[in-house]
Amino acid sequence: MKVSLPLLACASIIPACVTGLATPNAAIKVAAQGMNILKPVFKLEAELQAAALGALSGVDKEAIANEIEANKKSNKVLLYTYGLSPFSSESISLLEESGYEYTNIELGAEWFLLGGEASQTRVQLSKEVETGATSLPKIFIGGKCIGGCAELSDLIESGRLDSEMKEAGVTKKGEEQEKKNIFSSFF
Repeated sequence: MKVSLPLLACASIIPACVTGLATPNAAIKVAAQGMNILKPVFKLEAELQAAALGALSGVDKEAIANEIEANKKSNKVLLYTYGLSPFSSESISLLEESGYEYTNIELGAEWFLLGGEASQTRVQLSKEVETGATSLPKIFIGGKCIGGCAELSDLIESGRLDSEMKEAGVTKKGEEQEKKNIFSSFF
């Protein structure tokens, strides 16, 4: 039985089939790009929250910055996320579909539920992007912040994710074990 799909449907299916990567959710991507409009409000809120909660709990800003740096150095792909964020969930889903190894650090369920340390971490992470956006996720590949969900979607849609991952030395899940198994058969 032969099935014919309209040309537009094929165009949206082919990239995922050819690359083996998930196709980003268009609605989530547009919403993620639209978050820039609210950036000044979110930035002010994040700084007030971090100042208030950080002062109450005695958060060491330098220790937070050092921890982020250490995490960037020890993880080739690193995400900072909120558990209930659709943008964080979409990013995790896209990375799962890609098959690449990654580490996820969930700061909390959502921004308004963060304590002092997580609030300060969010503000510190905003310094990793030119725009100063305090929204999550923040995604690092090879120690460099690529941005969030919209930027990850762009890498996938443009076909550049694999080259970025390869340049950063990121392996796919199980790839290292396969290499070890091949070489162990010779000894």
